[in-house]
Amino acid sequence: MHASQGRSAGLGLALASAFAFGGSGVAAKPLIEAGLDPLHVVWLRVAGASLVMLPVAWRHRDLLRRKPALLVGFGLLAVAGVQAFYFASISRIPVGVALLIEYLAPALVLGWVRFVQRRPVTRAAALGVVLAVGGLGCVVQVWSGLSFDLVGLLLALAAACCQVGYFVLSDQGADEAEQADRADPVGVIAYGLLIGALVLTVVARPWGMDWSILAGRADMDGTSVPAWLLIGWIVLIATVLAYVTGVISVRRLSPQVAGVVACLEAVIATVLAWILLGEHLDAPQIVGGAVVLVGAFIAQSSTPKAPAPEPVAGSGAGTASGPVAGSGSEAAGAGRDPQLSGGRSAP
Repeated sequence: MHASQGRSAGLGLALASAFAFGGSGVAAKPLIEAGLDPLHVVWLRVAGASLVMLPVAWRHRDLLRRKPALLVGFGLLAVAGVQAFYFASISRIPVGVALLIEYLAPALVLGWVRFVQRRPVTRAAALGVVLAVGGLGCVVQVWSGLSFDLVGLLLALAAACCQVGYFVLSDQGADEAEQADRADPVGVIAYGLLIGALVLTVVARPWGMDWSILAGRADMDGTSVPAWLLIGWIVLIATVLAYVTGVISVRRLSPQVAGVVACLEAVIATVLAWILLGEHLDAPQIVGGAVVLVGAFIAQSSTPKAPAPEPVAGSGAGTASGPVAGSGSEAAGAGRDPQLSGGRSAP
């Protein structure tokens, strides 16, 4: 009963995270078009969120001693990497297209498992990859000679690479046998944001930003919106709320299931961009986007074949193919999806 309630709560948190993340590009693009550099928008987002989470970081300051590599990895990949590449990409290509490319992450994971770890993957997973890549071809309309900005496409692909780390690192420590050894997910987020803010301060150089833009207004498809309101949404909703609900959902569900739910972020972002920014996709792109999401769903729902674990008396958790692997105590350490646990390397 408790496990079922935990899964239901996890699904709710994953959905909330998808909605929160999905609105980030829609709020950021008007600021970029108003004159802010994409890296400056990223810096404002991460630095503002890190200030909000500063009390949480102080409360969990022991993580600096116990999990330094996890915190640095989360800050560099899941925070700085994903946000910088994504915001840079949407400055050149539509929001929906950037996110659809970002959700090639499941295909990248399986490629890593197959060609780097040299482990076989299921046929269903391979089919998901083929569908995702084929759908992407429709989204970018390869038949028209890559009409989209090639640099924008590469930046979105880099965000996809970084997104892999978000799901992996969010799950780190969930299988620790002792409660005291586990990394509190909210603490990891707080330090990830702080580290990401430090890195982005060096890269973005915010002292050269045109701060007067924040006191003005930005155009959202003909509607004038206060710039500070967009920044507030990006910081509080699309960052703090999104990361907290997202990481906690990964702990409650497993990276595998949370990643599937997170695919809704691309749908949400595309719909919001259509309504609020007037970014219309044509019929082949819509079909291609649907195929990308279906492929990502299949790829992320299909567990690669892993060596059979040693039998444990009374266990019965011999594989990780269940949709909520690792949610019960009997699955700790063995029930986690091997493709999405600490064995692989971020959108």
